[in-house]
Amino acid sequence: MKLKSLIVVLLMVLMIGGVNAQNPDLNKGISFRPLFMDYQSQNNGSITAFNRYHHGFEMAYHKRINENVKLVLPVNIGVVSNDSLFNDERFDDNCLHKTVYGLGGQVQYEFGQPDANVIPYVMGGLDAVFEKGGEFNLQIPLGFGLNFKMADNAYWFWQSDYRFSLAENRNNLHHGLGFVYLWDGEVKPKMPEKPKGIDSDGDGIINDLDLCPTAAGPRELKGCPDRDGDNIADFEDDCPDVAGLQVFRGCPDSDGDGVSDKDDECPNMVGVASNKGCPDNDKDGDGITDSLDRCPDIPGTVEGKGCPSNDSDNDGVPDFSDKCPNEKGTVAANGCPDIDNDGVPDNVDKCRTQAGLAIYGGCPDTDGDGIDDSRDRCPNRFGSVATNGCPEIASEDRAVLELAMRAVQFDTGKSTLRSESYDILRQISAIMVKYPDYNLSINGHTDNVGNALNNKRLSEKRAKACYDYLVSLGVQAARMNYVGYGEASPISDNATLRGRALNRRTEFTLSPR
Repeated sequence: MKLKSLIVVLLMVLMIGGVNAQNPDLNKGISFRPLFMDYQSQNNGSITAFNRYHHGFEMAYHKRINENVKLVLPVNIGVVSNDSLFNDERFDDNCLHKTVYGLGGQVQYEFGQPDANVIPYVMGGLDAVFEKGGEFNLQIPLGFGLNFKMADNAYWFWQSDYRFSLAENRNNLHHGLGFVYLWDGEVKPKMPEKPKGIDSDGDGIINDLDLCPTAAGPRELKGCPDRDGDNIADFEDDCPDVAGLQVFRGCPDSDGDGVSDKDDECPNMVGVASNKGCPDNDKDGDGITDSLDRCPDIPGTVEGKGCPSNDSDNDGVPDFSDKCPNEKGTVAANGCPDIDNDGVPDNVDKCRTQAGLAIYGGCPDTDGDGIDDSRDRCPNRFGSVATNGCPEIASEDRAVLELAMRAVQFDTGKSTLRSESYDILRQISAIMVKYPDYNLSINGHTDNVGNALNNKRLSEKRAKACYDYLVSLGVQAARMNYVGYGEASPISDNATLRGRALNRRTEFTLSPR
């Protein structure tokens, strides 16, 4: 009964293992080992009679169920002689050797972390054994082994197992030194596909077809925004925050007098266009109708077009239209001083000593990118609003920075750069030359294995190793900074091997100066 119960338990373990093995995050592998097969010591022989051991070969498929458990499916073959194998009347003296074949399912339980250098394990399972000539028996292997790490996905291993056979005179021992190769471990970063078209504002319209590539808008307005919802794009709308009419370039006409509210000095009174939307009368009684009177509430002269014609500061601009009547100015600046003669009065000019445009508050736009020099971080290079006037980073260069997060590698537990990291860092050095108006931030991260303070120190040392190497390539130290965050900013679940591998990374970020 004990034997039958053991067989049932082992079969249940194998079935559970087969179900769990469907998890796509688990490792797969294959192993090979030569066998030393001892059938005689367990059948009235001696375990030290090594000359009576026989050789075989085993190949097995591995499937990791979780961090500690693996499902193993082995097949093996060996040749044994009847005098050292079978004390059995079914063998006559003419049959000196017998070929045996094995096929089975086993479960290994590993102790410790999967990425340790030496991993002990125990195993058990159920094997079907076929003997050339038609004999068949079931065997229950129970044993132990050691995995010796060669690389992240390769191990040498030693395994010894005792095999209890359900047939007579078939108990035996298997020993073997072999090799395991694993795959489907860490996910290598995938190079992003080259986009068919760039859509900077994410509104579903690529930049080549978008009239407003840096501001999201509806397709019917060719990608331009419409804040007031009057179906007139903001860049064509004279009143972008108030719904209006197409005939008035997006502005309303509240009193319906044919003069838009933007130009109507009496927006709530029906008037005439010649009097800027106000009723045609002469409120100040100076003989000039309100429609022609620049100062309809103050008596004036014909020369002053309805306003007093005196000029207190003698700048050629009558006081009635002089915005700075007591300070000598220019006609272009409505009577106010204008040092740079750009038509923008000094009191509102953001760039008083540089001639500019009124639309930019009196500042120039040297590179013609639509962002005035006072706000442009790269005033001499054409850029976009999204990058504060600096050139946008090309998609292929962004791809290099994204790849570097996984491609930069260090010795395990150390901050020493591996040689395979140098090529990607040289590419980043070239990017820094290509974008002289950008600075580089280097951020180191780890998983949560080990002490948090040590992880933070390690991540900072790794970020500094990248910083130092880039300095050695000629990148200015003043254009870079580095910091280590340790395990504080994971991007994946630290409960899985794959998650921890993704969290161990070094990020490279460009930003305008």
